[in-house]
Amino acid sequence: MRSHCLHTVCEEANCPNMGECWGQGTATFLILGDICTRNCRFCNVRTGHPRPLDPEEPRRVAEAARVLGLKHVVVTSVDRDDLADGGAGAFVAAIRQIRSLQPRCTVEVLIPDFRGQLEPLRSVVEARPDILGHNVDTPPALFPTIQPQCRYAWSLALLRSAKALRPEGITKSGLMVGLGESIEDTVAAMGDLAEARVDCLTLGQYLRPSKEHAPIARYYTPEDFEMLRRRGYEMGFRWVESGPLVRSSYHAREQAEALFGERPPTASPSP
Repeated sequence: MRSHCLHTVCEEANCPNMGECWGQGTATFLILGDICTRNCRFCNVRTGHPRPLDPEEPRRVAEAARVLGLKHVVVTSVDRDDLADGGAGAFVAAIRQIRSLQPRCTVEVLIPDFRGQLEPLRSVVEARPDILGHNVDTPPALFPTIQPQCRYAWSLALLRSAKALRPEGITKSGLMVGLGESIEDTVAAMGDLAEARVDCLTLGQYLRPSKEHAPIARYYTPEDFEMLRRRGYEMGFRWVESGPLVRSSYHAREQAEALFGERPPTASPSP
């Protein structure tokens, strides 16, 4: 990571699983810089005025994946509302570079909402990532206070459109709990995601990064997470990862191996 001048969401977001994942050679690359244009009250990534795009960043991500011999790569980003395409072009470039340099590697992208625009999403879908993820993060009632620059409708529309544009593609989303929602709120949001035909779901406990962030309203019990996991499978999700320390990329490689086996259906280099 250091030699290729790359960022990881593992570090920027203070992920509690960083030691486990890095010890297994798994990391989630953070592209489009390390400064976000949004200020969500749960997130530890810095907010401010981002630097100009680095056109070499996608190539460096792919080179790092090749050097590390990764079998599964997760690429996410900060929000870049200052860019006309929201950063979609960088995702497309990263997918193509990884496919070129590490062709047997599955590629998962965790994309922003692109402010509800269809064309940026279309360009990412047409690059054929093996898994396309976008996190809703909270039930809709919490959006005004927890993530005021985001819109629940944008997120649901993106996930529906991704499945409509490529029905055979795997879609994924995640929710945090403990920010003030009820279990019923979470189950209702899960139902919305199931209705959007999302394939994979992650559910994890919110942990407060600092005193400046939103307080923890409730700690969910292991029994709560097991109940949510069972409800998710009852709703039709193909994979549900539910637990206190679960984050959107936790066990991502295991999910990909279970869904695709040894070789992904799109493992050959993209044209």
